[in-house]
Amino acid sequence: MRTHQVPPQPQAPSPAGTPAEAEAARRSEASRLLCAGTYLDHRYRDRVIDTLYRNDHRVVAPSFGFDASRVLTHALKARRVATAWALAVTALMAIGVAATGTWMLILILPGLLLTLSAHADRLALSSPGRRRRLSSFALRWFSRLLLTWLVLVTVWQALGVSTDDDVKDSEGKSADAEQTKTSDIDANNAGADGTGTLQNDEQETGFEFGDLFPEALLPPDQLEAWLGLLVLLALGACVAGRQLQFVQLLRSDLSARVFSDVSADPAERARKPRLSWVLRRIRSEQHSPLVMYHEARPFCGAGVARDPWSLAVELRQERPGAGRPIGNAAVLAAVRPYIEQLREVAGSSQRDGHPVRDRLRQLEIDECVFLPMEGLRRREEAPYDRASFEEHRARATEEGGEMRRHFLRIRVSGWEQGLVVTVFVRVHTQGRMLMLEVAPHTLLPVRADFKDADHLLYRFADVNRFGKAVHIFTMVAGAPGSALMTLGHQGLSAWRRMTGEDDRSQTDGPALSVRELASEPKGSLFQTMDVDRYLKSIQDRIAYGVKTALAEAGYETDEFTQKVIHVSNGGVNIDSVVDSTFAVGTHAHATTDGAQSPSPRGASSGQ
Repeated sequence: MRTHQVPPQPQAPSPAGTPAEAEAARRSEASRLLCAGTYLDHRYRDRVIDTLYRNDHRVVAPSFGFDASRVLTHALKARRVATAWALAVTALMAIGVAATGTWMLILILPGLLLTLSAHADRLALSSPGRRRRLSSFALRWFSRLLLTWLVLVTVWQALGVSTDDDVKDSEGKSADAEQTKTSDIDANNAGADGTGTLQNDEQETGFEFGDLFPEALLPPDQLEAWLGLLVLLALGACVAGRQLQFVQLLRSDLSARVFSDVSADPAERARKPRLSWVLRRIRSEQHSPLVMYHEARPFCGAGVARDPWSLAVELRQERPGAGRPIGNAAVLAAVRPYIEQLREVAGSSQRDGHPVRDRLRQLEIDECVFLPMEGLRRREEAPYDRASFEEHRARATEEGGEMRRHFLRIRVSGWEQGLVVTVFVRVHTQGRMLMLEVAPHTLLPVRADFKDADHLLYRFADVNRFGKAVHIFTMVAGAPGSALMTLGHQGLSAWRRMTGEDDRSQTDGPALSVRELASEPKGSLFQTMDVDRYLKSIQDRIAYGVKTALAEAGYETDEFTQKVIHVSNGGVNIDSVVDSTFAVGTHAHATTDGAQSPSPRGASSGQ
């Protein structure tokens, strides 16, 4: 449906589902931050690819203030970049193993333990417990200390400080062992002959690493130690190269200036037949007023439900013969102009010429229809064309069904599309009753680390050489584990494609929203205040519009006004009052006959 223009507001936003809204979403700041997040967080990148690309039998969740197709293209590009760097790191590790033998595997071990400790940290956050946190802490610091010790040993050997240069000579290991055994026998014999002092003098040869390590774990010789250090330096170069590549990406393709030019985005150019099909489906579904949903997640994509409420009032005629039939469409038509008035600028501000930046000026109103995904054999069968939507809208407005539902959708976006408040309104009249359903939802801001990506990486690029070296050294330890995880995930995805696990014959509704996956658990105090202001303003106008529709149709409005005051503000509705006796709650009745109603919990409740 088209959004009506209020006369004082010629700059009213485009209605939902129009090309103008889709283009604005593709260039929004929220889209840019989500695209940057696919390079920062590999777990988020994998979730995006799994949700939008691998599980292509599911329709996409509605996209409020962002474009899911651009997020997917950047997620796939980020995966290609990560795979290339992972292959480079793995190749360097293979070269190191070939050059130094088992010592490179020993050097890699602390990095794998650090990767394991990072997973343990996430488990500790998801299911907090003192023992789990202590285990993660101990594993992390053990890995760091072990890595430091191994690097020092390697440097010690490379500098030739050790007094036992032939400890790990590949040609003399067995001979040294035999010689040691023979020397022990001679020492015993010499001790028996009284010549033990000479043997003790011969054994005073200094510190030997062989006394601390098993034969298979002996430190490398000087050449192998230098080769191991060179491999570590090459790993550091890979880590630094990846960081600098991301900095360059943020300064070019993901900068606010370049990102707004969609045609100049390199991630939009790479196309495969399957990817092109998926992107077409996403762009036709994400901003459509027709919402295909899963029964368990009807409002997927709208964010967190925020105190939904409903009420029912009896349609009592104000005077006999005054009431006339009133339908759902008539009530919503009466509500809509009052909501649109929220876009109007105050008279004093308009007269004085002061700029007004209240986000309510960009309030969006449209009508949407929710349809279940069950029963469709293919994703393309979803009726997203305009004619089908109008047919469903006309039938769903008055039928009041369970599966197909019609809503008036009001949306306010703030904080650069980072905070989205959506209110779904449904009205149903049946059996001389009017039912009003209001379902507010809040899409919270994008994750703080995604927002801070520019500052963090610019700080890495602008820091001095010593600071860069320290930063790279801390990241080199986790590079092997991260590379193996990336390649393992790629191998698992390839295996699923080969075995047909990704082929889904049955379509389904959206399971996740990539925007909700990247949302903060809560907003700031200013953002909370804005959400409260938006919701109170919208809900007040909804109630006033319904009240006006009832009054114009000749029905009483006192009961409706009383219930709205209590229910919309989270209060308890007093259903009836008889001789100063209150009945609280739904279906409650007051009585004054002196009889005490039995407690539902039995006699024990009176003790």
